Amino acid sequence: MSDGLFEDGLFGAEVDDRAGERIAEHAPLAVRMRPRSLDEVVGQQHLLGSGAPLRRLVEGAAPASVLLHGPPGTGKTTLANLVSQATGRRFVALSALSSGVKEVRAVIEEARKRLGRSAEATVLFIDEVHRFSKTQQDALLGAVEDRTVLLVAATTENPSFSVVSPLLSRSLVLQLHSLTDEDVRGLVRRAVEEERGLGAAFRLDEDAEAHLVALAGGDARRALTALEAAAESVESTGAEVIDLGTVEATVDKAAVRYDRDGDQHYDVVSAFIKSIRGSDVDAALHYLARMVEAGEDPRFIARRLVVHASEDVGMADPTALQAAVSAAHAVQFIGMPEGRLALAQATIHLATAPKSNAVIAAIDAAMGDVREGKAGIVPPHLRDGHYAGAKKLGNAVGYQYPHGRSEGVLEQQYPPDELVDTDYYEPTSRGGERPLADRVPKLRDIVRGREQRHG
Repeated sequence: MSDGLFEDGLFGAEVDDRAGERIAEHAPLAVRMRPRSLDEVVGQQHLLGSGAPLRRLVEGAAPASVLLHGPPGTGKTTLANLVSQATGRRFVALSALSSGVKEVRAVIEEARKRLGRSAEATVLFIDEVHRFSKTQQDALLGAVEDRTVLLVAATTENPSFSVVSPLLSRSLVLQLHSLTDEDVRGLVRRAVEEERGLGAAFRLDEDAEAHLVALAGGDARRALTALEAAAESVESTGAEVIDLGTVEATVDKAAVRYDRDGDQHYDVVSAFIKSIRGSDVDAALHYLARMVEAGEDPRFIARRLVVHASEDVGMADPTALQAAVSAAHAVQFIGMPEGRLALAQATIHLATAPKSNAVIAAIDAAMGDVREGKAGIVPPHLRDGHYAGAKKLGNAVGYQYPHGRSEGVLEQQYPPDELVDTDYYEPTSRGGERPLADRVPKLRDIVRGREQRHG
């Protein structure tokens, strides 16, 4: 038996076919409905079409280790099984959640012995490979290099961030996509009808089916798990129809696909900020809701709001920073779930505010000049004069106090000589910066002593 759940080299005992059948009968619906051939696989046509890389691998035409990268429920484990079955190789499964270097080396050693004894090759499937440490991943390199094992590793994270470079370079990286609604609908209907599924014992009404598809969010396992729960509920009452009310009663809400330590985290946060920057308040609230539902640290969300109040709104609405800081304080003061209200208010404020990136552009330009060495000496009249001997050095001599003028501004050099007449801040004509777009040039004219004077 080579289902990866019971393996003589891994668990110490063979399981006979009858035991396997009994286990299969009690397996979850999602496991029972796992495709048995490429023809039963839905979606991923970019990898499974004629001549596509994964089809060639499954058919044994191009043996190579692969990293399957994609969201949950898109068929990574299924495809690993099909690679093993179609090529006649022994299949061993490890989970990065419960296995370490010791288990990896034991599998590799057994695979090496089998190759020597009977030329039997081994497919090693590692689920959640991104959770393996660098040391654990390095332990695979030699066996992958000399093909002692054909590695099929699955990850929900971007391998570029979570898999060591030597392993990446020795593997074919294939990205799986979320299933479409039609893909999920077809799987649900098949599960209702086929003997290994619900065996046509129930009828699934149209509204219930639509709700299951919506709940799935492209995750086949989620849809089938929800269907199974609804079927068990109906069976307990003696009814034969799975309706919308049953599905809603047995499935509270769709699980939010979001890993706070992985690239989903970065993708959702990025989308949140870009929606605020783009003034799409509804999209911003959607991504905020996803983070809140997933249990993201509200202080992290608040910090991002504070940053982008200055970066994306800035002086176009100076109150945006106040709103973001107030939300951060509110979250710390009252906690969650009530803190979500302050986060939502700040999100709405920032998303609907006029936008300006003049603040970040100004400080980055100034810092760029400093890094390039444009940091000349401070003009003597601006230096500190509050110590004995300062006047003898020329410090603070000749400084003019702006408040001595009725307009509160006067001609005087403030930057080092190298940066005289350099402009960093360029206000936009949007929101609160509109008056500054007129005022800042007038201030510069006075301070820099240009001929035209402005009041």
